[in-house]
Amino acid sequence: MHCQFGLRRAAIVGAVATAGIFALFPARAQAPGPIAAAAPRAPTCVVTPGQARFDFPLPHTARRLARGEPIKIVALGSSSTYGAGASTSAAAYPSRLAEELAKRFPGHEITVLNRGVSGEEITDMLARLDTAVIAERPDLVLWQVGTNSVLRDHALEPHVGLLHEGLVRLKASGADVVLIDPQYAPRVIAKATCDGMVSLISATAKAEHIGVFHRFELMRHWHEVQHLPFETFVSQDGLHMNDWSYGCLAKALGLAIADALTRPTATAGR
Repeated sequence: MHCQFGLRRAAIVGAVATAGIFALFPARAQAPGPIAAAAPRAPTCVVTPGQARFDFPLPHTARRLARGEPIKIVALGSSSTYGAGASTSAAAYPSRLAEELAKRFPGHEITVLNRGVSGEEITDMLARLDTAVIAERPDLVLWQVGTNSVLRDHALEPHVGLLHEGLVRLKASGADVVLIDPQYAPRVIAKATCDGMVSLISATAKAEHIGVFHRFELMRHWHEVQHLPFETFVSQDGLHMNDWSYGCLAKALGLAIADALTRPTATAGR
């Protein structure tokens, strides 16, 4: 069954109100004429605690935060980590996340490294895991995975073992890990395996006792609950996110990370 008919989990609680600020440009003299229609305003990204929460805390990173030690986060993934669809590299989610965390934890040194490579699948990421991620000695790894395998109609079953392999290696380095599932975009939800991939990632995270950020559900909430057209948060290619959605994703991730870093360890599972 195509993804638009599957995964009918409870919609993420929250609201996205209409707002936005556009830069004002100096007016130039011109001949009288019809008044131009105002440009549509971008919606304001409003994220509540109920919209973004990991099932497990981030104990290693939390300890470093409590001791006032520097924190290094590595964002591993493919094009939607690299920032395809963003106007600049500064608009990609890792850069925006660094800004969010700086606001939430002023005075703490928090670095976010972007290790996204366009077009990669899980086998490609595992091949460079040691050099691109573990060698950086990260405290937290945000692993975005699954989209390209869905787009290429690859079988889901091998991903269980491959994800486990990657998670074992990352945990052995001492890092906390959070998985990020595919984006809710026209080219993804048209694929028959997308619901299976989202479920597989969620089940793997639960079995491995790590957090998962439900990007798919967050974006579906924008479309199905807030009734935002895809053009608002997906690029013209029907696949990649844009400046607005990368920014809102970073805001939600920042909230989820802050919650996990300050949550008592006793509440590890739900």
